[in-house]
Amino acid sequence: MIRFALKGARLFDGERFHDDKAVIIADGRIDKIVPATQLESGLAVTNLKGGMLAPGFIDAQVNGGGGALLNENPSVAVIRRMAEAFRIFGTTNMLPTVITDGPEITRRAADAVAAARREGVPGILGIHIEGPFLDPRRAGAHPPQHIRPITSEDIAWLRGLDCGIVLLTVAPSHVSPQIIRTLTQAGIIVSLGHSEATAKEAQAGLAAGARGFTHLFNAMSQLQNREPGMVGAALTDPESYCGIIADGHHVHPLALQVTLKTKPKGRLFLVTDAMPPAAGGPPRFELQGREVIARNGRLELDAGTLAGSILTMDEAVRFCVTTLGVDLGETLRMASLYPAQFLRVDHDLGRVGAGFRANLVHLTDALAVTRTWIDGEASPL
Repeated sequence: MIRFALKGARLFDGERFHDDKAVIIADGRIDKIVPATQLESGLAVTNLKGGMLAPGFIDAQVNGGGGALLNENPSVAVIRRMAEAFRIFGTTNMLPTVITDGPEITRRAADAVAAARREGVPGILGIHIEGPFLDPRRAGAHPPQHIRPITSEDIAWLRGLDCGIVLLTVAPSHVSPQIIRTLTQAGIIVSLGHSEATAKEAQAGLAAGARGFTHLFNAMSQLQNREPGMVGAALTDPESYCGIIADGHHVHPLALQVTLKTKPKGRLFLVTDAMPPAAGGPPRFELQGREVIARNGRLELDAGTLAGSILTMDEAVRFCVTTLGVDLGETLRMASLYPAQFLRVDHDLGRVGAGFRANLVHLTDALAVTRTWIDGEASPL
């Protein structure tokens, strides 16, 4: 048994802060939390010398990073590169995300995620399939030529996937409540997005089992006085989850503050929607034959359309605390516990407590990442 302890940092356990505690880890899981002065003799101890120890960040929407893009090369090597790149910035678990593309690319991406999990690539929970069952009126950066209706063959394929968590974004204007119900009954987590749907259509999707909304506000019908749209449905539904891209470009800070005051605590979580330039990649890349350029913190196609982000989870955490004024504990929950609950893995992740996986991040007082642990394995110093 590999057994060691971490001490010397303030501990956030996913619910509250603790001082003068040590976390004992055994075989990749949290064994127990004890007073730092009561560690047993002979136990290997790492003194973190200040800062804060918290649950590792969980990102449910990662298209690419570190120069890699899943759609361009759906492979274990690309998934490994993405996981390594974002781990430096505190992400200990993620869903590699394939956006709208031809069927071969989508299926290769799912096969690559399954293979990555079999090979033990650290931190890969499953796959986020964002399209092609979307609304061309709200395509965003997704190629319209690949957006299409869902078929019985697609449903059969999705139900048969064996690659961990399957998160599927669909347009409630184009995918019926009956199909959403069939998918959710098969264990697929359905999220609503990329749609000009009415509020009524979005509510019908939620009633059929959809669990939340993909990058709230972006690529969806907005809240208006006579038609509340998807945003109105999202803000008024107390049970649904909403991913938010907190970078100051995708959503105005004031709109995010309204959302934070409107949605119940526990229903908003941070995502990056990251692309290859994030986490150290070059500022230009090609997305399905179209050039994307990083300009002033934004990723844009030629026409100025946003095409994902260059965000990392630690940056999103800092943005929430410093720009939005969100309580630090709540922000950390938005980066760990709440996405774990959305993905139904909160029995294993999102907290520091006995029996949970030892997926942790150590942060400085300025909320910069110094080190991570995945299943008790430390990242290089």
